Amino acid sequence: MLAAYPARLLTGIFSMWAMFTPAGAEDFDAWKESFRATAIAQGISAELYDQEMASVSKIPRVMELNGAQPEFTKAVWQYLEIAVSEKRVSDGRNNMALHEDLLAEIETAYGVDAEVIAAIWGLESSYGRIMGDYDTLSALATLGHEGRRITFGRSQLIAALKILQNDYADRATLKGSWAGAMGQTQFIPTTYLAYAVDYDGDGHRDLWGNHGDVFASTANYLSRSGYIANDPWGFEITLPEGFDYAIADRGNRQSLAFWQGLGVIRANGTALSDNADLNADAAIILPAGANGPAFIILQNFRAILRYNNSTSYALGISLLSDQLAGRDTSLVKPWPVQDRPLNLEERKALQQALSDKGYNPGPVDGIIGAGTRKALRQWQKDQGLPADGYASALILARLMPEPSQPQNNE
Repeated sequence: MLAAYPARLLTGIFSMWAMFTPAGAEDFDAWKESFRATAIAQGISAELYDQEMASVSKIPRVMELNGAQPEFTKAVWQYLEIAVSEKRVSDGRNNMALHEDLLAEIETAYGVDAEVIAAIWGLESSYGRIMGDYDTLSALATLGHEGRRITFGRSQLIAALKILQNDYADRATLKGSWAGAMGQTQFIPTTYLAYAVDYDGDGHRDLWGNHGDVFASTANYLSRSGYIANDPWGFEITLPEGFDYAIADRGNRQSLAFWQGLGVIRANGTALSDNADLNADAAIILPAGANGPAFIILQNFRAILRYNNSTSYALGISLLSDQLAGRDTSLVKPWPVQDRPLNLEERKALQQALSDKGYNPGPVDGIIGAGTRKALRQWQKDQGLPADGYASALILARLMPEPSQPQNNE
């Protein structure tokens, strides 16, 4: 059957198969040799592959971090305490002052506000202090060899080799996190190839030591993600009595006029239309459920999500940038610190309880995705609770069946 296909097509098929197929029991050196054909098919020269991959070794610590099931147990308010700490704000203002002219120049060139560039710089690497010291090729080859992230590891390894082949950076410079994020604003290799900028024209895209390249690359990424200069990321709001919490979702984008028509106002009591375009696309998010603060998010928040698709991260960048610009970030409604988020086993228990009650949350995998939130909202609605889809300890306690009482046999 395979003989009926052209040889060039078969080469492509097998190269793609090698990109996405687990290595299984194949040892690391044998895998490096077998991956050579895939890299060459993806445009990497045989000479460069042999030269660079000869010194690539498996990193046990990367395997430990990759093999561990992540426990996303930090509450949003705990995350923000770190992301927007007094030290990070103070360090950020000092660093912005040191690079004031350069940041202003790049803000003008790319249409991205300087404080947002600085906030990403601060949160990703503490303003260039903590960039990671893993050899990027070895880390990505380790991920690509086996485990739960082989597709990511292999595609990023090819991209890292292309960085070397294009002479954007040298091997000694190519260092970063255990997962392959590099430089002062932590670009993964494919993001580097797509968005990194050689701002000073020296032939290198230096995200490790050249502040012009760092700031311009970050601004370029945000600009091409739809960032709008001088626009707000969003703001805290107050929801009206009887508001349907089920429609508060990142994916439910409506005009500000629509939300204003429902009775939503700014947390300070003013109208949504104050200094804002009522035609702007906006969504409402409840990072800690109905008991916590609510926010309207706009296009710039969505651009930050392209950088890191985490609501907590985007909120951290947004509030940190406000602080760096001297804007007030105090909240009218406090965080519900008494209602902690769930750990992995508790998230699985919540999913199992929903499934047992016939609400179909999808796989019992501990990932609170769209299916679990939809199922949870339906259960909340049936119970007469605010349908916010927020998985918390209080909700789990209500979901779990009452322990059976011991039988009295007397």
